[in-house]
Amino acid sequence: MSTTSLHHLIRNSLRVMALAILLQAVPASAKEALIAQFQLQDSSGQRIDSSQFAGKTVLVSFFTSGCNLCARDFRLMREFYVGNAKRNFVQLGISLDQNRQDFDTYQQLVKLAVPADQRFPVYWRNAPGHKDNFGVIQSQPTHFVINTKGQIVWKREGSFQPEDWDNLWEALGN
Repeated sequence: MSTTSLHHLIRNSLRVMALAILLQAVPASAKEALIAQFQLQDSSGQRIDSSQFAGKTVLVSFFTSGCNLCARDFRLMREFYVGNAKRNFVQLGISLDQNRQDFDTYQQLVKLAVPADQRFPVYWRNAPGHKDNFGVIQSQPTHFVINTKGQIVWKREGSFQPEDWDNLWEALGN
């Protein structure tokens, strides 16, 4: 067996073991994938909701404007976003900033520093009318992947890991 094949076998085995451990810790009633539900409003007042993304894979990333790990992840995610924007892929950022001014300042900095084709929609979780069922976010960043059926298929608390890119790629059907 080649080193590459062995590496692939070990990585897949570790994924299966991690999933088995995770499923053992989840009560039977919660083992079915949660359907993501959210209503967001952008800075111009336009509303979107989760039903608009039916048939698409969605990466939802929670962050704060001063989070260095978030900034690192977003740089990598922008590259992924650009490479997959024409596919059935959507990326959304949701700011956990407590202060609206911090969120607005972040938005202004993004407009100045990030090319337009690399900007994905970002929303403020504390905006009036914002609703979601992602629960309490304890780590920054926290990422969720929603499959084409609207189900939350995985969650990463903290910075994206190398295997997360593989998982996201697989969620896109590759």
